[in-house]
Parts: sequence; structure tokens; C-alpha cells
Amino acid sequence: MGLAVLPLLAGVALANTTAVPAVYATKAEAETAARKHFNCTGAHPMGNQWMPCAKHGQASGSAHSHQ
Repeated sequence: MGLAVLPLLAGVALANTTAVPAVYATKAEAETAARKHFNCTGAHPMGNQWMPCAKHGQASGSAHSHQ
């Protein structure tokens, strides 16, 4: 990969710094994200981590909207 491409890749990586995580280490973190970002309540386990919303696929907030 040429050196001219590196600044472009760095810009892409930095552009995604405001993304809302979809998995969390604790149930409490996932519940907070559910209310704040996903327009739902509760949390559900995903392996050894937690995802926002009581049920998978329930989110309808801005962090999960499809346009």
C-alpha cells in the first residue's frame, strides 16, 4: 500500500469515533445504552457480553436506524 493512501485510511478510522457500541461488558452498561441510544429498555446476554434491549432486534432508536 502506498504512503499516499495512509492519510485516507486514517481519516476513515477517525470518522467512526462517535459510533455507539452494540455490546457491553456489563448488564448495567447495556441497559443505560438501551435508554440513551436505542429507544428501548433492558438488556440481553450475547455470549459473555451484554446487548441493549430486552430482546435482540428490538432497537428502534437513532443508533440503530436504517436509512
